Formats: sequence, structure tokens, C-alpha cells
Amino acid sequence: MSQRNQTLGGPIVRQALKESVLKLDPRVMIRNPVMFVVEIGFAVMLLLIAVPDAFGGGAPVWFNVAVAVILLVTLLFANFAEALAEGRGKAQADSLKRSKRDVVAYRESGSGGLKEVPASELRKGDLVRVEAGQWIPGDGEVVEGLASVDESAITGESAPVIKEAGGDFSSVTGGTKVLSDWIRVRMTSDPGESFLDRMIALVEGAKRQKTPNEIALSTVLTSLTLIFLMVVATLPFLGGYLGVPLEVPVLIALLVCLIPTTIGGLLSAIGIAGMDRVTQFNVIAMSGKAVEAAGDINTIILDKTGTITFGNRMASEFVSVGGWSETAVAEWALAGSLQDETPEGRSVVELARRMGIAGDPSLAQSGEWIEFRAETRMSGIDLQDGRSVRKGSVDAVKTWVRQKGGSIPDDLDAKSDRIASAGGTPLAVALDERIVGLIYLKDTVKPGMKERFEQMRQMGIRTIMCTGDNPLTAQTIAREAGVDDFIAESRPEDKIAVIKREQAQGKLVAMTGDGTNDAPALAQADVGIAMNSGTVAAKEAANMVDLDSDPSKIIEVVSIGKQLLMTRGALTTFSIANDVAKYFAIIPAMFMAAIPQMDALNVMRLDSPMSAILSALIFNAVIIPLLIPLAMKGVAYKAQSSARLLRRNLLVYGLGGVIVPFAGIKLIDLAVMWMV
Repeated sequence: MSQRNQTLGGPIVRQALKESVLKLDPRVMIRNPVMFVVEIGFAVMLLLIAVPDAFGGGAPVWFNVAVAVILLVTLLFANFAEALAEGRGKAQADSLKRSKRDVVAYRESGSGGLKEVPASELRKGDLVRVEAGQWIPGDGEVVEGLASVDESAITGESAPVIKEAGGDFSSVTGGTKVLSDWIRVRMTSDPGESFLDRMIALVEGAKRQKTPNEIALSTVLTSLTLIFLMVVATLPFLGGYLGVPLEVPVLIALLVCLIPTTIGGLLSAIGIAGMDRVTQFNVIAMSGKAVEAAGDINTIILDKTGTITFGNRMASEFVSVGGWSETAVAEWALAGSLQDETPEGRSVVELARRMGIAGDPSLAQSGEWIEFRAETRMSGIDLQDGRSVRKGSVDAVKTWVRQKGGSIPDDLDAKSDRIASAGGTPLAVALDERIVGLIYLKDTVKPGMKERFEQMRQMGIRTIMCTGDNPLTAQTIAREAGVDDFIAESRPEDKIAVIKREQAQGKLVAMTGDGTNDAPALAQADVGIAMNSGTVAAKEAANMVDLDSDPSKIIEVVSIGKQLLMTRGALTTFSIANDVAKYFAIIPAMFMAAIPQMDALNVMRLDSPMSAILSALIFNAVIIPLLIPLAMKGVAYKAQSSARLLRRNLLVYGLGGVIVPFAGIKLIDLAVMWMV
């Protein structure tokens, strides 16, 4: 899935053409009542061609053939639209299948050794070891170790991610590759049940179900079809009373033109294309219902750690104490972090180097590294020249300094309290018996979050951040991120309570999260988006998975949901408005011979009754493929009020649905007259 914006290439179009013929099977067509009626009409026309006197005859054979051909083309165009939308999903599925690999796994045996087995033999609960250069054999949780993992086969992003035991970044996906170090992984899925397998099934559409709005619209279209069917069925009796014989081909043409064939032919394509557009933004939707619901979202609940913030405490500032310079603090903090592979340690190295301090690597290589331990709450290095560097919690470092006979700087407590009151974590840095300064660690907000939340505000969406942090820390992060509200010291049940409270007010709620503690809330929300970097439990509970782990992606998801609803509404409006022009084309043609006054309704001045009927039928068929690009791409969405959107759609697709058919049918009539 390195490229999701797949174009409609030759192979997809050729396969769609083949599928459009195969979908003529009545067992398939009956799922779409509108087009099934058209197919019945086509079957009746074939009977009339074979037996011209059937149903009383009356129409020329050439006219019957022309109507049959146009009806067949109408069916093929409608099937082609659906097959084309499905084809893009299948192309993405094929891309995913190519990323699946028959890899070798190194499973731990009962004796403690490693046994080489095919990945297909692994079962849930098995423990495997994956080293640099090896592929992860299946979905799992890191239980030991830390490694850089290439997830480009799944996410399309070339930048590697760090996976480590514990926390919200322990989930790994089968088919990804370890680039450095090693990890010990516990399998969380059996063969055929992995995240990649589910993604393939989803994009192929195997589990796609109609959404509530799609079902409602299908019911409306079916009802309109039945109404027009009853109306057309009564016309022969009316014609007999007036002395106007109405041939079966003319009645079929009238029925096909009046029932909403345009939206009926494009309805499935619109829904499938909506899910496809979500995948183009590296979001996998478990159902079309989730995409549709996203279009009506009022409130978004966001987990802080790993969602709004990176989830790791990162060094943001060096604070000097006791008269030492900031540069000196950075130099000794760097010396004590060169062999520290924790996220905090790496962030210290990165911050020092951004300040232009490279440090002396030989100091770390020649010294004895002191690992962090829960008992000491410190780490550091003992240098060959006898000096010792320590960094850790302020209390632990103060105790260590006092044991060495040193004194505590007067400004240490005040500056460490300032960092803590701002929601950060202070780490003290000591050189022998002297504390030189503090490292200001804080959970950093992901870049661009404030701007994205402002966009949500303009779309009328309220953002609420939930975090287990204390109120002061929560307030600091909320202010930096720009969310509308926050809930501090929240537990999993608190998140669910917030969602239920919003839903009780008639609002649709979205939830983004990545941790196991977010799973209940993700399941409760109308739209639950789990970060791909998160835990298996979170991804199982959600109905969408963001492969890029970017919580602001909800903006694209909401826009696509609104696009999906607007596209259905726009094409339904256009389809029904088309009937006005078709009415003025066919009704006068049917009754003009017996009722000359009906000529006043022939506002398009069509050449003859036969050409009028054929022109309306041809337009009815041709408009479907012309609207396929709009159905696939969706109506352009702009953040504005519902009233303005409604006015725009009525003006463009309502008025356009009346004007375009008048012009189109007239041009087709001129062409038909010229050919005849």
C-alpha cells in the first residue's frame, strides 16, 4: 500500500468491463430493485424481437431492437460503475497481498531455545524472537526488547518507528521488518486472522454492508419504482378510453425513463467509492457505516498520550542551577545519555545536538555505563578519569550527591518545582558531588495539532481531550494543543461516560485512541479511530484504523463522510430532476396523435414520437457513465452551514438536473433525425 491514490488504469477498466457483463445475472441484479426492473424490461423487449406479435405487437421491429439495445447499454453502464469502484478496492487488496510474505519464525521452545518454523504454524500466545533484518511473522505484542521497525509495507511511510515492550507502542504487525536491535514478541492472532488479512478482506469489499442512509435511500428508490410501475400499468386503460393505442415498448421506455435509474445505477458505486477514498488517506474503515457516520460527527474525544502527544517524555530544555551554564548542563547531560537507549535518553542526545553540542563519544566508550534501576531511579556513567555523571529523579540525585559529601544548590528546588507546575518532569544532572542542572522533560504535542483542531472548530466539531494526568499538566497540554475542553485524571469509565453524555444529547461522537484503556470508549463511540501504533485491543475495538497514527486525520475522515452524504443527495436530486425533462419528451409523444393539444407540451420540438422516446432513453443510458467520475470522486466539500450547502446543491444539481436533460435530449433527437 505504498501508493493508495490508485488511478483508473487499463487493467482495472478491462476487469470492470468484464464484471459489468457478469453482473447481468438476475441473482445479482435483484439486489438493486431499480436496475432489476430495467432488466425485466430488457427481457420483455427480447421477447418482442423474437415474437413480434407478442402482447399485441404494434411497434416496428427496428424500434424494438433499438429500445432493447439502449436498455442493455443502460444495464451495462450501471454495472460498470459498480465494478469500477470495486476494482479500485481489489487493486489495493492485491497490493496488500503482495506485502504478505512466507517468512520463517524463530519460536521459543519449552527448553528455552529457538526453533525455526514457518510463520503459518504460529498460534496465538506463541513467543518468537525477531532480530535486525528479519520480518515479523505475525501480529503481536512486544514483551521484551526495543527495535526500529519498517512499517512501509502497511502504512506507506518510509520512516521507521520504534517498538518497545510496555506502553502504547508495543503492538507490531505481521509483514513489517525489524531494522535494528531485537524484540521478543507474543503472537496475538492465528493464521488468517491478522490485521493484514482483515485489511485485505475489507478493501475487497467482502464484508461491506449497506449503511442506514443507503438502506433508507434504497427504500425510497424502490418505492418510487413501484409507484411509477403502477402508474405506467394503468396507462393502457387510459389510452384505450381515449382511443390511443400504447405499445408495450413505449410503456417500457416510459417506465425506464421515469424510475430513478441514474441514482439506482450509481448508488452502490457511491458507497464503495466512499470507503475507497478513506483508504487513500491511509485509514482502513471496517464498515461503510463508520464512514457515513463520520459525516455527521459533532464531538471528538481524544486520548492525550500517543494521540495528541508523542506519548514519550522528551527533553525540551536544559535548566542550569548553582551558577553553571546551560551549555555545561547540556554537555554533562549528553555524556550521561550517549549509551541510554530509552526514549528520554535519545531525546536528550537529540536536544544537545540541536544546540550544536556533539559531545565526546570517547568518554562514553571508555567509561562504565550505569543502567537505570527502579531502586536507584538514576542512570549515568563512571568515566575512566574517576569522575561520575548521574541523571535521574531530583530526590534520588540529591541523595547521591549528599552521600558523596556535596551540597545542594539553593535554586534547585524552586526550578524543579517550576518545571513540575508546568506539567513537565524534572531530571537532575550531577557531576560527582555537584548538581549542575535540570533536564526539562515533557510530553510533546505533535506538530500541527493546534491548526488542525482549529479546522475542526470551523467545521462545527467540538474537541475534548481525556487524560490520566493531573489537572495542571492536562491544562498545559490542552492549551498547547488548542482543544476546546479537557478532562483530567480520567479513567476508562470516565471516557465512556463522556461519550454517553454527548450521545444522550443527540450528538454523534468520534473517539481516537491507541491504548488498551481506550478500547471500551472506542467501542462505545459512533466512530472509533485507533492509531496503528497502538495496542491490539484498541484496533480490535475501533471501526477505523489510522495507519499513520495521526489523530488529526479525523478531519479527512469527516470530510469524506460529508462528501459521501452530499454525493448521494446531489445525485438523487439530479436523478429525480431529470424526470421533468423526460416527462416533456415522452408524454407528448405518446398522446400527440390522438390529442393534438398535447403538442403544446412538446417544448423541445422533438422531431417525432419515435425519436422523442429513443432520445429520452439514450440520454437516460448515457448520463450514467458521464456521472461515474462524480460518484467516484465525490461532491466537493467546503466547511459551511447545512443551509448553504442545501441551497448550493439545489441550485447546481436540482436546476442542473432539469436544464441538462432538456439540452441533451434535444441534441440526441437532432442526431437521431440526422441518422434516420
